[in-house]
Amino acid sequence: MSVAAATALVCALGLSAVPETAYAAPGEPGPTPSPGGGNGGGGTGGRSLEEVRQEVDGLYRKAESATDAYNLARERQARQEKAILKIARAVVKAQKEMAGLRKRAGAMARAQYRGGGMPAEARLFLNGDPGDFLDGVTLARKGQQATHGLIGRLERTQVALDRYADSASQEWERLDRSRAKKAAAKKEILRKLARAQRLESRLAKDERERLRRLEEDKARGAQAKWLDTGILRKLGSGATAMGGRAVDFAKDQLGKDYVWGAVGPDTYDCSGLTQRAWSAAGRTIPRTSQEQWRLLPKVSVRDMRPGDLIIYFRDASHVGMYVGSGAMIHAPRPGRQVTVAGAGSMPILGVVRPDAR
Repeated sequence: MSVAAATALVCALGLSAVPETAYAAPGEPGPTPSPGGGNGGGGTGGRSLEEVRQEVDGLYRKAESATDAYNLARERQARQEKAILKIARAVVKAQKEMAGLRKRAGAMARAQYRGGGMPAEARLFLNGDPGDFLDGVTLARKGQQATHGLIGRLERTQVALDRYADSASQEWERLDRSRAKKAAAKKEILRKLARAQRLESRLAKDERERLRRLEEDKARGAQAKWLDTGILRKLGSGATAMGGRAVDFAKDQLGKDYVWGAVGPDTYDCSGLTQRAWSAAGRTIPRTSQEQWRLLPKVSVRDMRPGDLIIYFRDASHVGMYVGSGAMIHAPRPGRQVTVAGAGSMPILGVVRPDAR
């Protein structure tokens, strides 16, 4: 990040007197809103604005966790639908082969019937011509091999068809479970989002602004504690070429709205943003923050470098991209936009590196 960009960022967030290399460390703390707001409690229902903030934040966090479950179920459903399609194509191919084999078996049976039903071996021994007998032995062996081969192929094809039937049945059961999980997760998401939005909509305009400042104050406080550990002196500042491209993509998305389940190009959820950023850099990564945490190579927080993904909260329900100078870019929650925030502004579960060798 250039000096000019960093300075503009600090000014925009009202963080004057902040060292350039320590993004989001607080200078003078902002004013603390009085409980209940400035108009007799407004839409807080007699509670303090901090209590409202905690409930709203908790609801959005739970919705975000459910969003991960929804996205994972959706991914699994898509994989299972592809698996079922693949099985169906294999079944069609095997059925065609089975029809051809049965036709050949029928032709052999009819040929034997025309020969009086006598096995070829018996007819050979009744042949009085030695030359014909020797030629017949060779032909009989070939006939036996062909018959045995045909029977073997019929058996193997039938086994394959039975196996495909079992696989298809299992995949359908998995698909039904994924659909049920996705539907349940979506219901949970919509319920939590609606509850949070109702709480916010009841607030007066000045209360909503103070709610936003409360969120920022909490984030600044957490970032200050994180920076007080001296972590900034240990963090890397150089991104790989691929990591740099991911960071550049994330910066280009600043200001775009958070929408749950969105993967761009106009709106994002948290893991949709990180997935698209790394896709733009040339690396495919999992869709959800939980899968990103589970499957991508982990690195120590103190070894973090720009482009790495920071996974937040114990349930790995949020993710942001480290961009250097103690900052990260993330899509925070509904009602907010893709923004720059302190890397330590939320509880860090760990760090993953998509381009680790």
